[in-house]
This record gives sequence, C-alpha cells and structure tokens, in this order.
Amino acid sequence: MQIILIAFCFGVWLLQQQATMPPASWAGVLPLLSAVLLLPRFSHVAFEAVRRFAVALLCAALGFAWAAWRADLRLADRLPDAWQGVDLAVVGVVSDLPQSNARGERFVLDVEQVVTPRAPGLRRIQLTRYWPRGVAFDPGARYPTVHAGERWQFTVRLKRPYGTHNPHGFDLEAWMLERGIAASGYVREQPLPQLLAERAATPVAWIAAARAGIRDRIMASLGDAPYAGVIATLVIGDQRSIPHDQWRAFTRTGVNHLLSISGLHVTMIAALAGWAVTFGWRRWPRAAERLPAKQAGILAALLAAGAYAVLAGFQVPAQRTLFMLGVLALAFWGRRQPRPSSALTWALFIVLLIDPWAVLSAGFWLSFGAVAAILWVTFGRVALPDKLRGWVAAQGAVTLALAPALLLLFQQVSLISPLTNAVAIPVVSWLVTPLALLGVIVPPLWHAAAWIMAWLGQGLAWASALPWAVVARPVPEWDAILLAVVGTMWLLLPRGFPLRAFGGLLWLPLVFPLRPGVAPNSFEADVIDVGQGTAILIRTENHALLYDTGPAFTDSDAGERIVVPYLRAIGVGELSGVIVSHDDNDHSGGLLSVLRDMPTGWLLHGLPASSALLETAPLPRHCHRGQHWQWDGVAFEILNPLPSAYAETNRRDNDFSCVLKVSQGKRSLLITGDAERRGELELMESGADISAMVLVVGHHGSRTSSLNEFIDMAHPEYGVFTVGYRNRYGHPHPQVVARLRDRDIRILRSDSGGLIKLTFGEAGVVASEYRASERHYWQAAYSDE
Repeated sequence: MQIILIAFCFGVWLLQQQATMPPASWAGVLPLLSAVLLLPRFSHVAFEAVRRFAVALLCAALGFAWAAWRADLRLADRLPDAWQGVDLAVVGVVSDLPQSNARGERFVLDVEQVVTPRAPGLRRIQLTRYWPRGVAFDPGARYPTVHAGERWQFTVRLKRPYGTHNPHGFDLEAWMLERGIAASGYVREQPLPQLLAERAATPVAWIAAARAGIRDRIMASLGDAPYAGVIATLVIGDQRSIPHDQWRAFTRTGVNHLLSISGLHVTMIAALAGWAVTFGWRRWPRAAERLPAKQAGILAALLAAGAYAVLAGFQVPAQRTLFMLGVLALAFWGRRQPRPSSALTWALFIVLLIDPWAVLSAGFWLSFGAVAAILWVTFGRVALPDKLRGWVAAQGAVTLALAPALLLLFQQVSLISPLTNAVAIPVVSWLVTPLALLGVIVPPLWHAAAWIMAWLGQGLAWASALPWAVVARPVPEWDAILLAVVGTMWLLLPRGFPLRAFGGLLWLPLVFPLRPGVAPNSFEADVIDVGQGTAILIRTENHALLYDTGPAFTDSDAGERIVVPYLRAIGVGELSGVIVSHDDNDHSGGLLSVLRDMPTGWLLHGLPASSALLETAPLPRHCHRGQHWQWDGVAFEILNPLPSAYAETNRRDNDFSCVLKVSQGKRSLLITGDAERRGELELMESGADISAMVLVVGHHGSRTSSLNEFIDMAHPEYGVFTVGYRNRYGHPHPQVVARLRDRDIRILRSDSGGLIKLTFGEAGVVASEYRASERHYWQAAYSDE
C-alpha cells in the first residue's frame, strides 16, 4: 500500500514540473492501465514484479490526472487578460488577517458576487488599499480599515498573478496558485467602499474573525513588547507579525521552524489534551463504561490538534502532523499497532490529495523530510538509546538530513542550529507555546511567554551575529543532491554497519561543487528581474560588479529578497565593487541589504554626499567621467557625469546617473541608468565612443530619454528594458519602443523575459531570457506587443 500511495504522490509531483498543461487526450491511457487490476497475482516472481510495477504506474498516472484536473479548475478561475486594469465592483468577505503598514493595508477577499455586468467570475483576490496621499491615516468613517470576517463591496482594479522571474528565486505565481488567488490589485476609493456586514455568516469568516480577535487581544495586552509578534504567531500562525530583524535572526540560527506553527507544537497540544482527558476520564466511571479512557484521550487529542491547526491557518506542517495523528488514532482505535512510516506516507498522500501544489513549497519538503529523518534513526532499532542520547541523535539526524534541501532551496545552512535548537526546542515547545495558548483564557500568561521569549531572543540575536553562524553555497546540481541524500542515509545507519563513514564521501560534490566560471577575455552581464527597477551583475573571470540594487519595498527590499539570493545561488561570494547610479529608490533601495550580506570592495555612486546609504559603504566615491579600470582583460569606464556636475543645484537626480561602458574588444555594454535628455546630450558632446552591442535603455524606456540621435550613435544590436509588469508609469513608452524597432534593434524586456543573461565572447553577444527557458504551466503567457 505504501508503494501505491507514494506512486500517486509522484504523479502529483510530476504534473508540477510540466511547462504546459497536458492535453485531455492523454487520460485515455488510464482505462488501459486500469486493466492491470483485473490480472491475478502471479506465483512467478518476475511476472508478479511486472504486475506490481504496472499497478504503481497506474497510481502515478492517477496522481498526475488528479493534479491536472485540479490545476485546470484553478487556472480557469484566473482573471482573463481583457479584464486587467478594468474597474470591477465586487462583494466579498475578508478571509485572512489584514496586514497594515505606512502605505496602506493588504488583505485577501473571498468574492461572493461580481456586480459589474458581464464581468468574469472570481473566487479569491488579493487587494491593497492605499491610504490617501499627503493625509495622515485616520481610521474614521471615511477611510475605515477592513477587519477579518467582514463583508464589503469594493470597486477594484486587478491584474493577473505575475511576479519576478529569476533562477532559484521566489515564484509568486505558484504561491498565488496554491492559495487559489485569481488576481491581485488595489481598491478604488471612488465610489467609496461599503461595509455590508461586520461579521459574515460563513465558517471562513468566523474562523478569520476569531483569529483576528485573538491577535488584537495579544497586541493590546503586550503593547510594545518586542516579541509580541512571536506570541501571536505561535497562537494563530500569523508569521507576518514577526519583525523582519527577528525573523532574520531566527533563520540564521536555524530555529525559524519553531517560530511558526510546527508539527512539534501540534503534537504537543494533542499530547497535553489527550493526557488531560484520559486522566479525567478514568475518574469518571460512568463515562468510562461507555467509552474507554484511552479512546476518549485519542479523540480529544485529535480534536485539539485539528482545532489548533485550523486556528493557526492550516499550514503544511500542521496538516502533515494532523493527518499523521489521524492515521495513528484510527489504528489505535481499531487496536492495531501502526507503523510510523505508514502514518507518514498516508499523511503525505492526504496532503497532496487536498493540496496538489504543496510540493512547490519549501515547508512541504522540510516538514516531511525532518520526520522521515527522525524515523530513520529511531524506528526499528534493536538497541534504543537513553532519552538524552536519543534526543541528540534525532537533532543531529534532522540537521544533517535537511542540509541538502536547505542548500537547494535557500543556498545556506545554519551551522549553529544544532546548539540553538537544543536550547530553543524545549523552551519554545514546552514553555512559550503552552503559556501563549493558555493566555487566550488567562491573558497575563502572555506576559510570561513574552518575557521568556525575550530572554531566548537575546541569545539568538547574539548567536545570529556570529560570522560563522551560517555557511552559504551555490545551488547544487541534482546529482550532488541525490548523492548527499544517499550519503546521509548511509551515515545514519545503525552502529556496527560496515563502512558507515563512506557515506561522508558522497557529500563531497555538495560541499565542493564545480561551477563553470566566466571564460578569460570575456564577460557576462545578468540583468536581474527586480520588477520596476534595475540590478545588473557584471562578471569577468575573477571579478564581479553589481550595477544598482533594485527597489526597496514596504517591509523589505530587492537586495535581500532577490539580488543577494541570486548572487549566492550562482556562486558569487563577494563583490569587487558596487555602483549605485543615482538617488532613486528603484536603483538604490536594496543597497543596505547588499552591503550587509555580501562582502564588497568599494562603492561608486551618484548619491548626495549626505545620503544615509553611505554610512556603512566601503570606500564610497562619486562616479565621474574619466574613471576607468581593467579586470581580466575587460575595460570598465565611467562616461558621465562630469566631476563638476555635483556642484550644480539645478541638476535633476536622474542626470547624476553613473553611465558605465564595459567592453572587451568590439564587444561592449552601455548602461545609462536613468539619464534623461540632458545626460544623453552630454554623452554625445563628450567625444567618447558610446557605441555598444547592447544598450540598457535609459530610464526604463521613458520618453524623457532615448533621443533618436543618441540611439543612432550607440547603434546597439540589443536594447534592454528593465521594467515591471504593468507598471504604473507605463514604461517603456510606445514611442521609445518604436524607435528601437524602426532600427531593427532586438528588444529584451525583464517584465516578459525575466532575468536576461548576456554573454560577451568570441562569437559576439549571446542573449537569453530565463522565463522562456524555464516555463511552468501556471505562468501566464505575456506579450509585450
């Protein structure tokens, strides 16, 4: 049975790897495969093996078909392209916990009715409601905040799910698909939104309102306590309540799994509830006569685990634990001795049956992988260690087993996690979490939980600052991952097994990966997709330069979310230099994160001398015409602005942009930042050679740049636009696009192509777009026509 369930799960996983949805005709193979069920069992070993393989193949096909059917239904619910950017009137219920910040609030709306005539039906959308510009937010009658469980009528403007596309980066479209979000957009304030009901009469609304009410009580009770967000997370699963700096410390110390709803917490709640009910039931003879105390305790444990999982948002670790407990409970109820591995397999099957897209989330692999590692070192062993040694062995097994997955998913592993988890697991699981949950009944206990968490948090913050706390490696190849997994299983075999240490040798390809570098006398430029902004990595044989760092967001920035993870993924461990072209958020917003997380040699910039961004910068200098250097036979030259430009008081920020030309022989790249007409005229009048094979079009294709004469002098083969999908500026401007097309210049766009890789070698320049080469069926087709 386990093989059958695993085969079904494999089929689900296989569907998620497809570039396009399979045609409906392929399902015709299912009846043919089903014929294998009519075959009798064979006495001959070979024939029986073939029959079992055919059964497994049938189950894999069923899993594939199930996932394809679910995906087809969900994709059909997405916003049609023709309705993007069109005002729609909708009525719906706020089904998640709204998140507020200085710019507005974001929430999920379960749509009950689309009021606009002939508009498409939508089930769930993600909305942002911005506060009025220039007006301090006042939660009064005119701009009331939304609350979980309320029913509203909004006029909204939507777009289809669409995110940035970079190798090994976060896939927003997959994330929205898993959550059933058909579109995202913002609320229009005219006509005014209408609150129709303070509490909608639906189960989803009741659960959302209950979660929001508990969060509000926690925040009101703890006030400015630094770890109030952690307490809210442990009770209701609101991970977004944890401040960014705290979450970073938890991640670097490897305890972040504890500060969300983990399976350990669900198991603990179930165990406490089961023990309490069993203890009381045995002292109630009349009840014990009708239902044995053991079964009553099992039922109570399962109900408590289910209630906690629902209250906490029903995340994958909670699902996995709940379903495992359910399988074990059914076995115990029927007085059978269950195998933990069977319970884990059934939980895997049920999770993917309910949510076929769970395989796309890191939490799925880490959650099931951790439990599998624990079972591998504990189940079926003849000589069981004492509790302390067993605890240490389990923690070591989890750390070792999850390292390959962590390197694949996040390109870093916490070296200090075994020590920090040894302290944090008992403190959080047996002290902080029970106190936080009991605080729902006795609120003063929240203060005790917050005090303990503050004590633990100080230690974790100190540990996270250690330079050796985390090791970062490039994304490993799949063969290295598989070898490391086999090596881990070998290392964790029982004592006495021959050649156990040989398993460590299988880790060598993972620890010391062979990564192809840049060829001598050539260079590569990766135009990273950061949305509406710019970040370009330029690499030679032995050096790396980052030009601009992308925008800052409300709660983070592109440097931390996109640029640094990409640098780590491709094996860039340090930057020889960074250039920040000028003082615009979409170019300089990620600088602080880049400087914090990536060793950097120097900084050239077009920022004001008083900019706060320069406080931690290494060797900061203004860029100006005449600066030049060579790396590995590749020439770098700053063409603008003039040194005297920084004394001009009437110069626009965009015209301070550092204009960089990179060349190796006749192969060259020209980046003008946001330079406008004045900057381009200065370049044309400077006498410098501004011709280039590739031009990163100035100011994202705004009509304030890209003069006809400038394009003629540059005479590029390729024009690159760094723009965000359906950005509010309308970049690139149609007139600029037309100028390039009229000159037969090939256009590359980061919004439609994702990361753009440019390789400048002996054959000239080779350009490729990541989105075209690594497609998935859920990614919306996008044309820049």
